[in-house]
Amino acid sequence: MSETKETHVHVLEDGTILEHSHGEHGHHHSHAQTKAVLNRLSRAIGHLESIKRMVEDGRDCSEVLIQLSAVKSAINNTGKIILQDHIEHCIVDAVEHGDKDAIKELERAIDRFMK
Repeated sequence: MSETKETHVHVLEDGTILEHSHGEHGHHHSHAQTKAVLNRLSRAIGHLESIKRMVEDGRDCSEVLIQLSAVKSAINNTGKIILQDHIEHCIVDAVEHGDKDAIKELERAIDRFMK
């Protein structure tokens, strides 16, 4: 079975080009926030590695818990950026094209993210 893809390009007021394609297996997208999300994830990974070293060094449990809380907060904030970007671009486009499955997928993703 061949996959049918439809590519959508959006140009924001600041000239940023957003592109994504919908196909049989979901969609691929490139958004303005991708670099910011990757930077935040890299920082969270680095922070988590330093927490691992804290545990290996036998640091105080309360210090470790405080640092873990900071990583959880960073991950949650990164998720919020991804969610906002997804709503502003993918969901708006899906609604414009009558894609009701995209809303159901978003609801499932939010349910999992909020746990």
